[in-house]
Amino acid sequence: MEKISLNYHLKLQEMCDCYMETDFSAAMQGMAGVASKDVEEDAVKYLALAIMFAITEKAEKLSLKKKGTDLSARIKNGEKKTLPVPSAAVLDKVFEIMRAVLHIEEDKGEVEFSLGLRSGEVNAMVKVEGKGEKQSLKIKFLQQ
Repeated sequence: MEKISLNYHLKLQEMCDCYMETDFSAAMQGMAGVASKDVEEDAVKYLALAIMFAITEKAEKLSLKKKGTDLSARIKNGEKKTLPVPSAAVLDKVFEIMRAVLHIEEDKGEVEFSLGLRSGEVNAMVKVEGKGEKQSLKIKFLQQ
């Protein structure tokens, strides 16, 4: 029997669809500072919630950063808004998942990304950077 490999891109789209009718901010707040029982699942969930929140807020950019123990998540939509941040393990997995989706193996990379949603698709430029304790993910939403 052939083992089916996990497709993070498809899983992210499914998670966005699953949580489309959710209060994204409240769901992210529920994940903040909580130890994860399933880091991979929670990372995909958090990424989906953050992207959906950014889209509904008509954000220009979503930024996730980790520098040592300092974690941050923000959107920029004319002003900057801080988002609830998950545990360091979940955030690390978010960076790993986006690198896998975008096929970026180097320390830095920038790739156009398209995410199919129920109501259409979202296009963005995604930039990942990381070296040692510093990691960042920036999603710049392209005008439709």
